[in-house]
Amino acid sequence: MATKKSNTELVLNGLLNENPIFRLALSMCPAVGISTTVRNGLMLGVAVLFVQVCSSCTIAAIKNYIHPRIRIPTYTLTIATWVTVIDLLLSAYFPVAYKAMGIFIKLIVAFAIITMRLEVFACKNTVGKSFWDGLGMGLGFLFGMVTLGFIRELLGMGTLLGHDVLGFKPLLFFALPLAGFFCVGFMMAVFNYVELVFNRMKKKRG
Repeated sequence: MATKKSNTELVLNGLLNENPIFRLALSMCPAVGISTTVRNGLMLGVAVLFVQVCSSCTIAAIKNYIHPRIRIPTYTLTIATWVTVIDLLLSAYFPVAYKAMGIFIKLIVAFAIITMRLEVFACKNTVGKSFWDGLGMGLGFLFGMVTLGFIRELLGMGTLLGHDVLGFKPLLFFALPLAGFFCVGFMMAVFNYVELVFNRMKKKRG
């Protein structure tokens, strides 16, 4: 069934209500493994945003020609095509950042959040609505990666975007993979608390 949400609601849904990392807990592997710096989080977030939007629009455009039995392979092939495009662009224009992210760019093909949105939204809605939904989910992932990168780089290395801002390394723990789970859990708690407060305020007004 086609959605009746406005474009703004679709974007906010991906950023807040169904944030891929902090609400849906999807694609946790890159969230933990790559979000050690703001730059890494930003680059992977932009790559996922590009693939999500392009894949959603592509599937929405050809949904009437996809046989139900091959829809998942079709999603995978579509995602792989756009991953190849962004992989080549990053390797050509951002070689240093590309090297730091390594295999994670190629693994975007297997990110659950992208396949999920193609299945639950893009294959049931127009290209226009799928664009905004893909944009919202992509921005939600980008926001999550940059937020985690900010926290871990600042507290773990005392830097931001590679520039020394503290003059020392306050908590090296945040540079370790385990800290990624800690930060994700903390942000999930923040999102849940904000939602709880918002719902209480909404009930009082009602």
